[in-house]
Amino acid sequence: MPPALPPASVAVVLGTRPEIVKLGHVIRLLGPAARVVHTGQHFDASLSAVFLEAFGIGAPDVHLSVGGETRGRQIGIAVGALDEHFGDDRPLAVVGQGDTNSTLAAALAANAREIPLVHVEAGLRSRDRRMPEEHNRVVTDHLADLCCAPTETSRGNLRSEGIPDDRIAVTGNTVVEAVTSLQPDHDRRQDLLGEYRLEANAFVLSTFHRPENVDDPATLRSILESLAALPIPVVLPMHPRTRARVERFGLGELLASLRVTEPIGYVDFLGLAASSAMLISDSGGVQEEASVIKRPVLVVRRSTERPEVLGTFAERVEPGPSIGEVATAWWSEIDDLHARLAGIPSPYGDGTASEQTVAAIAALVG
Repeated sequence: MPPALPPASVAVVLGTRPEIVKLGHVIRLLGPAARVVHTGQHFDASLSAVFLEAFGIGAPDVHLSVGGETRGRQIGIAVGALDEHFGDDRPLAVVGQGDTNSTLAAALAANAREIPLVHVEAGLRSRDRRMPEEHNRVVTDHLADLCCAPTETSRGNLRSEGIPDDRIAVTGNTVVEAVTSLQPDHDRRQDLLGEYRLEANAFVLSTFHRPENVDDPATLRSILESLAALPIPVVLPMHPRTRARVERFGLGELLASLRVTEPIGYVDFLGLAASSAMLISDSGGVQEEASVIKRPVLVVRRSTERPEVLGTFAERVEPGPSIGEVATAWWSEIDDLHARLAGIPSPYGDGTASEQTVAAIAALVG
């Protein structure tokens, strides 16, 4: 174990479900040294509180309120609030994860106060400048004093941009321990199948929330029509952003053939995912989770920053007929596909990423 750090000395800034999932075990291993700062970027209880509870973290130590704003205002308000907080109670280090507005705000505020910055899940690149997340992750990486890269591919991306080796640690991805520790047992998975009236390995679990897919009415229509036409049931936990766009664009009738639910808690989502035939999603985290639970995922996006799973656990398509073509082809050989994936290790490490990250943090500030 790394040397003990002073209480509340490491500010872990988060604001969305994926950050809570990826940082949950880091926070637990930091113990009293962790100061959890929630920006409020996702202020819906179903997207934050339930995930904090799943990791046994409890309420954040500090809660800001930056949700419900445009990207620029959200980042600006968060930077100002974090700068004030760090000025009042200076931590030894600031930790951010991934590519959210909260992560960029944490990076800018830490840099302004000259506080060491740790970026968990550093080095991911889509090379798609249309993605706000790409800008967030690039800026954060270049400001970070420690880049915790999940794979050698990520390390290579960082090196190619001039970030030196002494600022990079390849740790694996913390999603591996999150999934393996929270995956429900067989009995709970059977209960979930009963609750949702599903048959094991005979349904699709789907999520969509990215602006490129849900903010354009024609694109969102194409996705919903493709899902509705699939030969097996489709469970669609509806993200608040997606639900709002469906209502605004008058697409509600396209939901009739889908099993639409409210957002599902992380543990139950993992249970359904592991019992599904396949996943269809635009989520980055789902691509990683699929490699741990050994299920194929159809990634509906223009680009992906997770090439490690392409050709094995994942295939990328753009909205349109390709969704139905690939999903139907998978369904026609689903048992063989599951058997092939079961023998492929996840590219995201051995489940010790959180331990390696905490040790690297202690070494940075020690």
